[in-house]
Amino acid sequence: MKLFKIIILGLSVILLVACQGNDKNTFKVGTISGPETTLIEKAKDVAKKQFNLDVQVVEFTDYLQPNAALNDGSIDANMFQHQPFLDQQLQDKNYKIHSVAKTFIYPMGIYSHQIKNVSDIKDGSIVALPNDTSNEGRALMLLEKANLIQLKKEAGIYATPADVTNNPKHLVFKELDASQVARTLPDVAIAVINTNYAVAAGLSPKEDAIYLEGPDSPYANIIVVRDNETADPRVQQFIEAFQSDDVKKAAEEIFKGQAIPAW
Repeated sequence: MKLFKIIILGLSVILLVACQGNDKNTFKVGTISGPETTLIEKAKDVAKKQFNLDVQVVEFTDYLQPNAALNDGSIDANMFQHQPFLDQQLQDKNYKIHSVAKTFIYPMGIYSHQIKNVSDIKDGSIVALPNDTSNEGRALMLLEKANLIQLKKEAGIYATPADVTNNPKHLVFKELDASQVARTLPDVAIAVINTNYAVAAGLSPKEDAIYLEGPDSPYANIIVVRDNETADPRVQQFIEAFQSDDVKKAAEEIFKGQAIPAW
């Protein structure tokens, strides 16, 4: 009986070591379903070839799930958001996560099935906006840059429709989940859409947007990990794999020149 217990204990230790060894070669990355997933798949190939790192892509359908999953340990990193969005999540949720590298800037654009120029928008038109805090502020700032509205100076990147001080066209704002905004195009005058959702809806930012963020946009996407794992070799390996020429080339093909490297 004693010998049997020793054998079982020995096997348990071997299995534990084996599992730990596998974990060291596996890296789960969360992202939003869409074209950016393809970029991670390309980085996955590079990581395997250069570092023998097995990157597993975990897809989510909304902007709130990936940070929660990273914080609770379900994934090892995520790549879907910009710094203002992460800052708001940290303030609201007190997550122990932070950014470790930049990826691409995906310009937000104004799209329409009804008009060809923002100056043609009619009085009282409906404008669809993403409703999460940072992306709504980003959308409103883009509308301001297009000379459609004016915002309170102190509103900054977290502006809401309540911060609009001048609305000469009497625009009506329809706030929706970011993933739903593109679907409203047949029913609204204009919609302000994130690039990943625009591309997924068959829109080309370069060709279809009637107004687009420029390369000076501060909204670069980022790679985020848990606070206590920034020194994990897998993190640096994934960053190097993602910031590779192969991924740059894939981004150029997928986003037709509208994904701007931010590193």
